[in-house]
Amino acid sequence: MAQVTAPKGTQDILPKDSGRWQRVEAIIRELCAQYGFKEIRTPVFEHTEVFVRGVGETTDVVTKEMYTFEDKGGRSVTLRPEGTAGIVRAFVENGLFNEALPAKLYYMIQCFRYEKPQKGRLREFHQFGIELFGAADPIADATVISMPYRLFKRVGLGGISLQINSIGCRECRARYREALIAYFEKDRERLCPTCQERLEKNPMRILDCKSEICRRVAEQAPLITDYLCPDCDAHFSAVKKYLDVMGIAYQVNPRIVRGLDYYNRTVFEFISDQIGAQGTVCGGGRYDGMTEQFGGGPQPGIGFAMGMERFMLVLEQAGVELPAERDCDLFLIPLGERAVQEAVRLTALLTESGSRVQYDLMARSVKAQMKYADRIGAACTAVLGDSELEEGAVVVKNMADGRQEKVALDALSSKWLEGFCK
Repeated sequence: MAQVTAPKGTQDILPKDSGRWQRVEAIIRELCAQYGFKEIRTPVFEHTEVFVRGVGETTDVVTKEMYTFEDKGGRSVTLRPEGTAGIVRAFVENGLFNEALPAKLYYMIQCFRYEKPQKGRLREFHQFGIELFGAADPIADATVISMPYRLFKRVGLGGISLQINSIGCRECRARYREALIAYFEKDRERLCPTCQERLEKNPMRILDCKSEICRRVAEQAPLITDYLCPDCDAHFSAVKKYLDVMGIAYQVNPRIVRGLDYYNRTVFEFISDQIGAQGTVCGGGRYDGMTEQFGGGPQPGIGFAMGMERFMLVLEQAGVELPAERDCDLFLIPLGERAVQEAVRLTALLTESGSRVQYDLMARSVKAQMKYADRIGAACTAVLGDSELEEGAVVVKNMADGRQEKVALDALSSKWLEGFCK
C-alpha cells in the first residue's frame, strides 16, 4: 500500500511546535482584548459570490487561487481564501450594525488558496485579522495600524518597517485610472498577458504584479498621491499626524495598492527584513462601502490580516524566544497497585486545582519512567511506593537543580508545587 502523505501546500503543526503557536495566539488575544476587539468565527466555506463580490473578480485570488466546487445541491461554494469578505457578510446578515458602534471584531482562521507553495506561504494557511466597522475618522486608521505595531514590539520582533499609502476614493481613482491607462497603453505589448487584461479592467492591479518586466514598465507610472482629492488628501494627512503622535515611524510608499479590490483611502503594509523579497508580514487598509455590496447600509470599515505561518517564520529567523509554558509540574512514579491508586487520587486533586501532573500509563520500570519524565520536561518527580504510603509522605525532586524535599501527601498542593518547582 502506498504511503499516505499530507497534500502539497499543507503542513502538520506538531506538538513540539504547537506550544509556540499557542503562546503567540495568547499574546494576540490579550492585545485584542486590550483594544476592545471581540472574536468572530465564520464558516470555513461560503457561497462563491461572497468572495467574487467582496474580494473582486479581477483579483488573482478570485481568478486563479480559489478552491471552488459545487456541493451536492449544485450550489457553487468556495473555501475561504481570506477573512474580510466573510466577516462583512456576517456583519450585515446578523445586523451587527444595530449594536454599539464601532464594531470591533477579530478572527483567527484557516484559509485556502491554490498557489505555488513556498517558505511561509502555503495552500492551507492560518490568518489573524481584525475588522473595525462604523468609524470613518482617520484616528480609526491610525489605531488599527498601531495594533500590529504593538504586537511586534510585545514579542520583541525588530527589523519591521511600516509603509503606508492612500489610494483615494472612487473619484480619485477614476482620474488616476485614466492616467494609468494612458501610461501603460504605450507599453501594452511588453506587459504579461494577465496585466494586458488588467489594463482594460483594473489598471491599478498592474502595480501589484510580481512579473519583473511589468515592474520595470511600471517604474515611472503616475503616483496615486498626485491624484488625491482634497478630502482624501486631508484624511491621509490626519492619519500620518496620529501615527506621529503615537510615535510610530512610517514611510509613504505610493506604490502600495494591495492585492484586493475592496480597498480605498488608507492602505498599509508591515515589511520584514528577515525573509527576503517577499517580506510583507501584515497588510490592510480601509474598505468603506463594502457592506453595501452585501445588501447592507453604508458603513465605513478598516482592518488588516496577517499570515500566521509567515509571522512564525519571521520570529524563527529573527531568533525571537518566547517564554515556554511548563508541560508537566510533577511526574508521579508509582510502585505497585496501591501506589498507582494513590497516584491517580493525587493527580485528580492537583489537576483540579491547576497543576499539571502526570503518571506512567505503560507499566514501565522506575528507570524508564524517570527517563520519560526527563524527556517531557517534568519540573519535579516523586517516587511513590509502599514506604511512602505507610509514612504518608513523599520526597519530591526538583529536576532542574536536584533539590529534594519531603512533604506529607495531605500537604502536597498546587501552591506547594508552584513554590518548589520554580
